[in-house]
Amino acid sequence: MKAPFGVILAGGLATRMGGGDKGLLPLGETTILAHVIDRLEPQVATLALNANGDPERFAALGLPVIPDSISGFAGPLSGVLAGLDWAATQGATHIVTAAADTPFFPCDLVPRLQLAADTAGTQIALAATPGGRHPTFGLWPVALRDDLRTALHDGLRKVVIWTDKHGCAMAEFPDDAAFFNVNTPDDLEQAKAMI
Repeated sequence: MKAPFGVILAGGLATRMGGGDKGLLPLGETTILAHVIDRLEPQVATLALNANGDPERFAALGLPVIPDSISGFAGPLSGVLAGLDWAATQGATHIVTAAADTPFFPCDLVPRLQLAADTAGTQIALAATPGGRHPTFGLWPVALRDDLRTALHDGLRKVVIWTDKHGCAMAEFPDDAAFFNVNTPDDLEQAKAMI
């Protein structure tokens, strides 16, 4: 399988953080989002950011900004769909997604997702740790984008319901802390301590 396209999911409302873009919050010498980009970019063919609202606030990143095509903040699957539609216009067969608020995810995420899918004979793979699945970190086939669009229009919001329907491999990672995400001000302080 050739290198997939990468899509960073930043389309949420960040309500527990008081709104705004969690990814743009400072972490160390840079931002949370910069840490995510640094980890994902070397693993993918090209990279885009799924975010809603004015894309100019991300202009300094130099990435394409793709908004959700499903209105009303339909959750991470809406961002996956936006990424799949974008990748389809570029001729890609797969995307890998990562959450914009998870700065420490593994630097071998993409090959581990691809290996899990290849080994299981599935089109989709999600990251998992002993603490459970991490459904915003996944390998997704462009070929299923119309099925996903239909499911979202029918009201589906739970990632694992859709992935399980299509067969989903698990890429197992040993450390829950690798997928630590920043949801609250306390989480941000913890992330600063983890750097």
